[in-house]
Amino acid sequence: MSKTLLYGATKIDETNSAYAPVESLAAFQWKNRVFVVFADKGNARAARQENQLLADRSALDERDLVVLKISGAGVRPLFGDADGLEGEAIRRDFEVAEIGEFAAFLVGKDGTVKLKLSEPITAGELFAIIDSMPMRAAEPLKPDR
Repeated sequence: MSKTLLYGATKIDETNSAYAPVESLAAFQWKNRVFVVFADKGNARAARQENQLLADRSALDERDLVVLKISGAGVRPLFGDADGLEGEAIRRDFEVAEIGEFAAFLVGKDGTVKLKLSEPITAGELFAIIDSMPMRAAEPLKPDR
């Protein structure tokens, strides 16, 4: 399996069949990209990540991004609609065992993990990664955009 380190992040080789769609987020597949932040309240890295992303809500909307924060078993949508999600199921799917530690994942519209982070990423870096994806590159060509 090939991985490329990118600013403390691991870019996932999406051609590897081990990265099947994330079942707990199946409702978003083919509609939204999902950025999931794992951390409890008061986690400085999670707060920094939230501030980075929520500073440019129009860019989040333009990229069909839903941002979720998982604290313990709770799920809080930070941007976008997200009803009926179970924090424990999401935690199991991403294999994040340590409650309270920071971790973040980007899930593509195809439902597979595209990026795994152990440190916050700037909005610009995240948007550049999303914009480099083939599906994102094809989006402006759609007549409904």
